[in-house]
Amino acid sequence: FADIGRLPLPGDNVAIATRRLPAGSYIERDGATWPVPYTILEGHRFAIKPIAPGAPLLSWRLPFGIATQPIAPGDYLCNDGMLEALRGRSLDFVLPDQANFRDQIAPHTLDPVTFTPGQQVARHPDERTFLGYRRPGRRGVGTRNVVVILGATSSTASFVRSVANALQARLKDYPHIDGIVPIAHTEGSGYAAINNRDFLLRTLAGLIVHPNVAAVLVVDLPTDPINNQLIATYLHETGYPVGDVLHDFFSVTGGWQADLAHCVGLVQGWLAHAESFTRTPESLRHLNVALQCGGSDAFSGVSGNPLASEMAKEVVRYGGRANFAETDELIGSEAYILQNIRDLPTAQKFLDFVELFKERLSWHGQSAEGNPSGGNKLRGLYNIALKSLGAALKRHPDVRIDQVVDYGERMIEPGFYFMNSPGNDLESIAGQVASGSNLIIFITGNGS
Repeated sequence: FADIGRLPLPGDNVAIATRRLPAGSYIERDGATWPVPYTILEGHRFAIKPIAPGAPLLSWRLPFGIATQPIAPGDYLCNDGMLEALRGRSLDFVLPDQANFRDQIAPHTLDPVTFTPGQQVARHPDERTFLGYRRPGRRGVGTRNVVVILGATSSTASFVRSVANALQARLKDYPHIDGIVPIAHTEGSGYAAINNRDFLLRTLAGLIVHPNVAAVLVVDLPTDPINNQLIATYLHETGYPVGDVLHDFFSVTGGWQADLAHCVGLVQGWLAHAESFTRTPESLRHLNVALQCGGSDAFSGVSGNPLASEMAKEVVRYGGRANFAETDELIGSEAYILQNIRDLPTAQKFLDFVELFKERLSWHGQSAEGNPSGGNKLRGLYNIALKSLGAALKRHPDVRIDQVVDYGERMIEPGFYFMNSPGNDLESIAGQVASGSNLIIFITGNGS
């Protein structure tokens, strides 16, 4: 068994095939021998115990489906979604005629009577350091040293790229500057009011004061609903430490070459200031680690994600911060998530974000089951519950969730966070960076 299968946890009744198991072969485990009736793909699951109809299928000792017929050890586990995905591919083996389990996502009920507050891992008594860029005031420590040209809306996206491109040749004279980086996005332009106003302002504010930023120029089209005046007001009213970062605001006038020359000259005058920052030994408490996974497969939850969780655990134990996100890709893992969380309000806030995501999906006639892609299913993630259980392993079971925050909210206190976000990698990471993450650990099974 050890050569062909992996059991996520003792007590599971199904295992993951670590290589393709051809039909007609046999599996040996604990003195028993089981036939393999159908070819089992690498990363797909097979039973290791008899499972009666109506009984749950367990990985990490948590359910991801319900048996619809008797399942014997060695049987290939298939649901309708996986069979449909595989039948659309050119396979050189025969699939089972029908599924032997159905998906189940049981709504999680939070019981205030039985709820037990979690315990955080103990702090290390010693101090460890990394080489980082210490910023003035309340901005913390960066892992990179960049100058940013930030577009306030999509209207200035091409302009900020042009400014950054025009300055690249100057970098050879400034070895301590890691880059002159344009940040262009797709939001906030036009004449009508926008629905995501506060969401966008919060994200832009977090990027402006991020500790990796040595200096930042914010460029707007003043007629857009999101503009420099609005951003500056938001920064000051919400207490972002914008006074601690060299910055300026510029409004494009319509004279492209003149505007470009002005901005290039302005930013060129900042390069000596950015160059003055050098790497110095800094406490690990200044790390804010963003945990991400994408292109996931069946092995993500038993290899890369648990490894990343161990790394995040150590950062928390040294007084730093770590966080994970992607709300829709944790649906079905609520029982695991809430096993170790600070208090009842924090647990309820997490569940509220999950329910809000489900509600928004329902507006479009969709459900969480639409999440796993064909590639996910080909590589063993049959449904959202199984995908979510593996993704949730980015939090180590010993590590308590200290705070639940919305997209782009700043993470200031030490500890472990959940940040509400979509499952799209780029959208989610942008929020984590706006929240202050200065190190991203990205786990992928199939490439992303």
